[in-house]
Order: sequence, then structure tokens, then C-alpha cells
Amino acid sequence: MSSSPLSKKRRLSGTETKTGSHCSSSNSVRTDLSHTPANGMAKNGNDAEIDEGLYSRQLYVLGHAAMKRMQNSNVLISGMRGLGVEIAKNVILAGVRSVTVHDQGVAEWRDLASQFYLREADLGKNRAEVSRLRLAELNNYVPVTAFTETLTEDFMTDFQVVVLTNSNVEEQQQLGEFCHTKGIKLVIADTRGLFGQLFCDFGDEMLVLDTNGEQPLSSMISMITKDNQAVVTCLDETRHGFESGDYVTFTEVQGMTELNGCSPVEIKVLGPYTFSICDTTGFMDYIRGGIVSQVKMPKKIAFKSISSSMAEPEFVLTDFAKFDRPGQLHVGFQAIHAFQKKHNHLPAPWNKADGEEFLKLAKEVNAAQTGSAKVEQLDEALIKKLSFVAAGDLAPLNAFIGGLAAQEVMKACTGKFMPLMQWLYFDALECLAEQEGGAELTEEECAPRNCRYDGQIAVFGTKLQEMLGKQRYFLVGAGAIGCELLKNFAMIGLACGKGEVIVTDMDTIEKSNLNRQFLFRPSDVTKMKSDTAAAAVKQMNPSIRITGHQNRVGPDTERVYDDDFFESLDGVTNALDNVDARMYMDRRCVYYRKPLLESGTLGTKGNVQVVIPFLTESYSSSQDPPEKSIPICTLKNFPNAIEHTLQWARDEFEGLFKQPAENSIQYLSDPKFMERTLKLPGAQPVEVLEAVYKSLVTDCPHSWADCVAWARNHWQCQYSNNIRQLLHNFPPEQLTSSGAPFWSGPKRCPHGLDFSTSNELHLDYVVAAANLFAQSYGLKGSADRAGVIKILQDVKVIPFTPRSGVQIHVSDQELQNSNSSVDDSRLDDLKVQLPSPEASTFKLCAVDFEKDDDANFHMDFIVASSNLRAENYDIPPADRHKSKLIAGKIIPAIATTTAAVVGLVCLELIKIIQGHKKLESFKNGFMNLALPFFAFSEPIAAPSHKYYEIDWTLWDRFEVTGLPPNGEEMTLRQFLDYFKTEHKLEITMLSQGVSMLYSFFMPAAKLKERLDLPMTEIVTKVSKKKLGKHVKALVFELCCNDLTDEDVEVPYVRYTIR
Repeated sequence: MSSSPLSKKRRLSGTETKTGSHCSSSNSVRTDLSHTPANGMAKNGNDAEIDEGLYSRQLYVLGHAAMKRMQNSNVLISGMRGLGVEIAKNVILAGVRSVTVHDQGVAEWRDLASQFYLREADLGKNRAEVSRLRLAELNNYVPVTAFTETLTEDFMTDFQVVVLTNSNVEEQQQLGEFCHTKGIKLVIADTRGLFGQLFCDFGDEMLVLDTNGEQPLSSMISMITKDNQAVVTCLDETRHGFESGDYVTFTEVQGMTELNGCSPVEIKVLGPYTFSICDTTGFMDYIRGGIVSQVKMPKKIAFKSISSSMAEPEFVLTDFAKFDRPGQLHVGFQAIHAFQKKHNHLPAPWNKADGEEFLKLAKEVNAAQTGSAKVEQLDEALIKKLSFVAAGDLAPLNAFIGGLAAQEVMKACTGKFMPLMQWLYFDALECLAEQEGGAELTEEECAPRNCRYDGQIAVFGTKLQEMLGKQRYFLVGAGAIGCELLKNFAMIGLACGKGEVIVTDMDTIEKSNLNRQFLFRPSDVTKMKSDTAAAAVKQMNPSIRITGHQNRVGPDTERVYDDDFFESLDGVTNALDNVDARMYMDRRCVYYRKPLLESGTLGTKGNVQVVIPFLTESYSSSQDPPEKSIPICTLKNFPNAIEHTLQWARDEFEGLFKQPAENSIQYLSDPKFMERTLKLPGAQPVEVLEAVYKSLVTDCPHSWADCVAWARNHWQCQYSNNIRQLLHNFPPEQLTSSGAPFWSGPKRCPHGLDFSTSNELHLDYVVAAANLFAQSYGLKGSADRAGVIKILQDVKVIPFTPRSGVQIHVSDQELQNSNSSVDDSRLDDLKVQLPSPEASTFKLCAVDFEKDDDANFHMDFIVASSNLRAENYDIPPADRHKSKLIAGKIIPAIATTTAAVVGLVCLELIKIIQGHKKLESFKNGFMNLALPFFAFSEPIAAPSHKYYEIDWTLWDRFEVTGLPPNGEEMTLRQFLDYFKTEHKLEITMLSQGVSMLYSFFMPAAKLKERLDLPMTEIVTKVSKKKLGKHVKALVFELCCNDLTDEDVEVPYVRYTIR
């Protein structure tokens, strides 16, 4: 259950050509050890290959070129308290060349509230030295060193990026000016209790190579005019999606060929399908065709140094509801530095006298401002709150600001994505008590206790700490989001008293997880995620009470996660990677009326949704539009994009190596298989039995040579014969009924291929297909290419002549309208010809697609299969990396987004545990760190419905006790009467799950039989399933009429039986 999709829509990584490699591994991990330094560290830098096995999901966010640039960057991170260690963790996972952590201070009690690599035994030791050892374990490719002296200008010249946390304003300005003049990129990050600050200065000439990280758009052209501002019209299948100011180039234009491969041209959008370009009056006339593609243009950005930016700040707004907040906090943070310089300590937590003095200092700081940094009127209540919590140190806030800061470091190293210009301020004041004006805590409640939660007690006092310790929470998923949540849980003290965290995940750890699921190490690969993650956070805070499960959540595990289990919970946090499991957990939380914290990431995008019983809508209340599917005829005969050929290759994989074996195994082992198959609609019975017959008789191999021969003949069929048949039906010069060329627009005219053993791609296909075919029959395969070539010399390929009368459907509509007549005689023949199941000696095995094992031939087959078809249709091929993304439906992921999103989740968790009741106290959040863009909104209230004068929402229900103490269970008649008398509702239909228990149009005999049966008996009878002993109540759905015979919408029924 790794980090989860924001939605089902996915962007695809940039096109790169096939590497031409023919080995089965992804040729990314170095096998020669000559480049490995003596300390055993793998090396980053110019001569380092990128370990695709480790960085796979991040590469889909950044791309290979940006990753290479990052591997040449040395980064210095100063300040190893909670925020510094968070930034260091994310930057090390990302894979820079080296990281140096700097701190002159020693570990104190207040650090333990968020510094997850400090233990109680480390108190009094240097923070950088202790942290270095634990940070170094995160990524073997990144050497980590500790520096404990004063930072000097000389020392800093070795770094490409410097990050300052926990530093005073004098140091920031002195080192900031030095970095600006020397071209060293600077990030300053700071958190003070519930407030965060971030500043970036990447020099006078920062080159941004890709401002948003989105896949370049392309569109097919239907017309280009001859004009001084020529108008390009795209095919009206989909909108082009371009914006004015974008640059484009052209390919495959017929007639106006001057545009093909031209230098990028700036466009002006005229409409969803049209835009204007340059002067084409001197060009040849446009005939037809062409593809227009967006070109990412580098953008130069100039940053101000910290001193000039401090006086004339430019802010990135994190919350549009707090429009004036950044300016106030810009002054407030300067006042913190002024207070600290004057007193040598921060304002004491919730100390009124310090608050007054702090306000006075803030006014002086504001009065001294010369530029636009001066605010007209200071928000005195806000400034005092900043004073009250400035000594605090909160793990969730450090996670959020730390995720953002690390992403800025990566932008500085790579030029990928738009940097932050230049100041960002954030606050989470809603976490404080809700009473009017925020019930102020006392200084005594928030004074340090010399305990690990001192940094948090400074903000919230001791009462919240006690409440946190008693919580019982269910965490579903221990992938990227799950690991970050567990770290935050341990730091804030969730379930560190009498409570408990139950974490479930049925997955084992894989190498590609290590890049962002930071609780896992290389030695943990193949272990269970939940147990490993639980053990890792117990190291961070030994007091946490945590239990690991390996269960999938769903109807199958409702015996484990039953009424007793859910009723004992205080809440649920989802860390899932699919919509179905999310919706299932959402339904459970609505039913048991438990708060749910939902989050997801997709590359640099992240979102957080909070679901509160009786207050907000639920996760399932709104859904993404369904993902656009590729039409069947496009896949079968008319592909025009690499996505089409990859989907076709995936379908081939399933249809060759999985489904036939599954059907054959069922035929051989399940006596009712034939009966079930014959009941299938249309031509399906013939298709299924034909496939079984092929599997067991015609195609059945007896040796490795048979498998190679089968693969060679299948190659011939797919890449030569079928294409020749298609061109026989629709010759290249064919016209449509309207006189237009048939092969135009989205229909690309294909050409057949001629097999050659000297063509690496042809051999890739045969080796992969033969091995997979052998696997599905339990035969031994081989990767010996020379041996395969030898076998191929003796393989007989049957000559092919295109046939007349073969029907090829041009559109899905035509396909649906064609009545596929069932050939009964063929069906009878098959029934006779299939071998008897009893006499079988087959060792069939269905092959399940697994994208991440480079030695199993699965991706080899997909890449070869897809690129051969792309060659048929002159579509640019895709390399293994891009093919894996699309065919494997991989969700791009990066540690920075995960950390930031989970920080926001845990701020909402703190509100829930305090019992916040106002809708406006909670925040749903969306972010895109690439832009950077942030949007927070209050959750949508649960929609209200009404019957008679009764208002209800999705959180309401009818409670019916079906089995009174020492009584007989309610019958259907009594149930219907109960609703008539108690609620004045006449039930017209009644269902439980997918079982219809009663309807007004039910046959009289069936109704008579059911009316006097107990409700549970009807349920078991209709559903044909026994009720488990763990089931305490049933859910009934109703359709009702009111007294006026009008149909009314009503809540569901919770019918208690135990």
C-alpha cells in the first residue's frame, strides 16, 4: 500500500527512445565495483549510473536528466533540530551527490518532540554527529558527513546548495549575501510552534528548464491556413490544452512541410481547438495531417538577495483565506530574532509579559521598515499568539515545511520545477482551542517538564498530551504515507500512554520502496511492511504502543475488523494506494461514525481530506470522473500513440500467458466449468473453448524448441500477417464514402515487418515470448540468444496470403452493431475434440504480470511487443523506463510531497483529538510543489436531506432492534408495520447488500412465504450466505412513500441482531 493516487488520472513521463539494450535487467545498477569508494559507499556524481531499481518512482517525477544534475550537487544543511533533520532525510532520499549536516548545539529535551533521529540516550551529545549515523542509512549512494565548527565563507564554497535552519537573522544575512555573490543557492527554513517560514535565493540567473513538470502536450492537426498569423485547427476529438505563450513544433505535416521540425514557435490560443502561429504566407499549401507538440522552453529567473528581499518581500500565498497573514508574519519572525538577541532566549510559552514585550518589539521592527515590508496595522492578537508558541517545536509543522524546503533544494540542484519566489509563511492557528478568541493556556500548563514532548507542550499544554496518549487509531497502509504518519504519531505521542496504533498492510518491502518509505532499509527487502515499520518507530519513541497486521481491508476481513474492533477506535487514517480500498474504509467510518483522515500524492501533487462524523461530507461523496478508456478498434487496428501500443501489449500478455492457462486449469479441475461457460452470452462460449482447445491441443509445446517456434510464428502473425490483412481490406490509397483518404487524421497507415535474427528487437520479442510461453506450461526456458537463433533456423513459417471476406470493424459502434453469430456446429466440435480432464498430465501455470522483476521477461515482452507494433504504425518507440510507467500503471512518487502532505494530516489529527466542532476549524488541502501552489478550504458540510419535517445527512440512520432481549426476532410483516406506525413511511422496496428482500411488485406467493419469516432468515435465504457470529447488525436500504404516496429519500436502517 504505497503512496496513493490523487485521482485515477495520471500524467506520463517524457518520451525517450529505446535504449537498444537486449539484456533482461534494466541495465541501471553498476556491476563493476571499480567506482565504489573504499568506505563501501556507492558513488554519485558524473560517472554514476542511476539506480532505476531504487529511484524508479522518483524518476517518473524528475526524469533522468534532472536526476543526473542532482547527483552532481553537494548540499549543506545547517541546524539538526526537527526541521533540519526532516529536510536532510528528504534530500538524502532524493539522491544528491553528498550531504553535510551542521550543528554546534547538543540534544536537549525539547528537540525530542520532532527530531526523530535523536534518542533520550543522546541528550547532551552534538545533534549533527548523532543524526549523521542514522541519516547515512537512508541511501547508500549519498555520503553524509557532520560538521560541528562555526560556518565560514571558505567552508561554504564547496557546496552548490546551502540550507539554514535554526539560525539567527545576522547569520542569515551575512551568509546569504555571500551565497548570492558566489552563485551558491540558498534556502532558509524556520518553524516556530504553529508558524513556518521559508525563503529561497537561487541567484541572479537561475535557469528553470521545466516550470511545471507536466508531460508536453500534443495534438493532431486538421487544418493550417496560409496567413501572416496562420490559424492551426486541431482534430475535434479532444481539446489541445495549450496556453497562449506556449511554444510548439510540428511533425508529419503534408504540404506545408516547412513547419516540420521547425524551431519552436510561440502560439496564441484562439479557442479549445485552434491557435495562431507565425507567418505562413511564403510556405507551400497545407494538404493534410500533422502533429503539433509542445516544447518546454527554459526560463531565466532573477532572485533578490536576502537583505533586499527582506525589505521588498514577494510572498507565495499558502491560504487565500489569510491574505494579509504573510506580511504580518514577515514582521513577526523578525521580532522573534530581535527578542532572542535582546534576551538570549525565546518568549516563554504563553507568558503574558513576554507577549506584551514581543508586541512592542514587533511594532519597533515594523516602524523601522523602509520598503514594502512595512504593514499599515499590526494584527496584535496574531503577533501575541506568535509570541506564546514561538518556543514550541511541532513534528507535523516541521514535516510540512521540511517537505517544501527539500523540494526547493531539489529545484536548486536540477532546474526542474518553478522555485518559490521568494518568501512563504504558513500557520496552523486553527489547531488551538476553538473558544472565542482561543481559550488561552496558562504559562504553568505549557512550561517545560524535561520530557520528550516539551516542544509540543509549549504550544498545547499537558492536557492534549494526555489525550494523545490514550488514543486508539487504525492506520491502513504502511507504504510511503504510512511510514510518514507513523513517524509523526511517535513524535507527537499518539498512543504512547494506554492507547494503541493498529497498522495493517499485506505488502512486503521491495527495493523501489526504499526511495521514499524511509522506515525501511535494504536489509528489510522481502519483510512485511507493517511489522518492519512498527519496529522502526518503536526505536524513535519506545513508549508508542503499536501492533502490526498483514490483512487487506475489505469484506473478507470483517471477522477481524468487526463491530467490536471499530467501536473501540477513536479514528482511522488511510494510507492507501487505490480508490476502491479508500471507498471501503470510508463506508466503514461512516457506518461506525469514526473520523477519517484521507490523503494521497501523485508526483509533486498532494491532497488531504478530513472526514468528521455529523459535520462533513465523506470521501465517497465526490468522485473523479472515470478515466478515459482507449476505444477497442483503436487498440486492435488503428493505434496512433505509444499508450495504445503499450495497452495492446498488456492485453497480449494477459491473452497469451494468463487467461488461456487460467481457463484450461479450470476446465481440467472444475467439473462445472463447461456448464458455466456454455451459459455465457453471445460468441463467448466458442471463444473461451477455442482458447482452451488451443492451449491444450494445437499450441501445446513439448520442448523449449516448440516454445521458440510458437513465439516466431506468433511474431509473424501479429507484425506481418495481420497488418497485411488490414491493408488488403483498407489499401493505403483507400477513400471514405465522402472522398477523404481513409488513412488520415488519427488513422495511421501501417506497414508489415520482415523478421530478421540480426534485429535485436525481433530477437528480444522471441526470447521473452518463448520464455513466458514455456513458464505457462511448466517447461524450462533459456536466455541463450545464440541458442534461440540456432532453433529459429529450423522453424517453418507458413506463408500468408490475405483473404477476402474478412470483416474488420472501423469503430466501436460498428463492432457493437455487428451481430456475432454463434457457430453451434463449431461449439459441438469443440466439446468433442477437447481432451478429457481425467487423462490430463498438464502442468499449466497462469503468469501474473509483475513489472518490477527485471529477470522474469515480463517487461521485456511488453517493451518488445509494444515497440514492434509502434514500428508497424510509425509511432516513436518508448524505452523500458517509460513503458514500465504506462504499462505498469505506476504512480509517480517523491518523498518531499509525502512528508508535506502527512504534516498537514497530523495537524488535522490534533484538531480532531481536541474535539474541534466547527467546520471552519478544519482544512482540506491541495498542493502542487512543482508550481508551487497551495489551496486550503474548509471541508464541505454533509449534504442535508429531508422527509416530512426531519432533516438528515449521510451520518444519520434508523436504529431498529431486531431481536429484543428474551424475545422473538422481528418478522418482515412486523418490520413493514413498524415503519408505518413509527415513521409514517410505507416501504416499497427493501434490500440488504445486493439481495432484494421485499418489493411491492413481488409475486403474491413469494410475498406470502416471506411476510412471517424473521428478517435474518430472509437475508440468509436470499443471499445464500450464513451470517457470521461476528455480525452484530445488518444494514438495510429502503425505498419509501410518505402519507401522500410521494417517493421520499430516507436514511438506511441499522438492524441490530445481537
